[in-house]
Amino acid sequence: MKVIPIGIWGGYPKANGATSSFLIEHDGFHCLVDCGSGVLASLQNYVPLEKLDAVVISHYHADHIADIGSLQYSRLINYYLGKPSPALPIYGHDRDEENFRKLSYKEQTVGVAIQETDIIHIGPFEVTFCETVHPVYCLAMKFTVDGHSITLTADTEWTDKLVDFARGTDLLISEANLYEEHLGKAPGHMAGSEAGKLAKLAGANRLVLTHLPLHGDLTKILDAAKVIFEGDAELAVVGKSYEI
Repeated sequence: MKVIPIGIWGGYPKANGATSSFLIEHDGFHCLVDCGSGVLASLQNYVPLEKLDAVVISHYHADHIADIGSLQYSRLINYYLGKPSPALPIYGHDRDEENFRKLSYKEQTVGVAIQETDIIHIGPFEVTFCETVHPVYCLAMKFTVDGHSITLTADTEWTDKLVDFARGTDLLISEANLYEEHLGKAPGHMAGSEAGKLAKLAGANRLVLTHLPLHGDLTKILDAAKVIFEGDAELAVVGKSYEI
């Protein structure tokens, strides 16, 4: 299993960047997790858009879905050019019916409903979910192949539920949108120390921090995580390949 950060920012992307998104690959299957602003441009550095096999959306805030429409247009344009592809499945929860309906588009993409209790198979991956603490309904997710797993927290405040959900994961990709001085002052997000605490309590092998703020010195967020988590921890790097 291999995961490549496509974007690392929360809220909106820095110049020439993209919001938090990851490409997960195994045995030639390509699954994109979240598709916010700038993601489609970045994604094409690593896989042709027509080779994408599935998309999973954690929630419907703009920084996680802004490029869905462009992705749909890319497949429609290929159809008009005589290069049709099977309908691309886009997995997302249906608690927000209006946004869920938008995942299906002119037989080019089809929305597939997911919920916290689901255990589903997407290509070679077994995928499970956990509701997070965020202003809108949001799902963390775990991708498992042959007993190895990658867990993505999506957007969340601290919640004990994630400790059991991420238990023993090989790679924990955790949001870390807050500096320590902002801890508890912004709903729906964690600081670096909380990401480190999650990795430690869950017994994760490695920690990668994402959904990063666009201001300040990001090494302070990483340092706060490392104070608590003694394993391998780093800020997500766009284009870097993390292999499990």
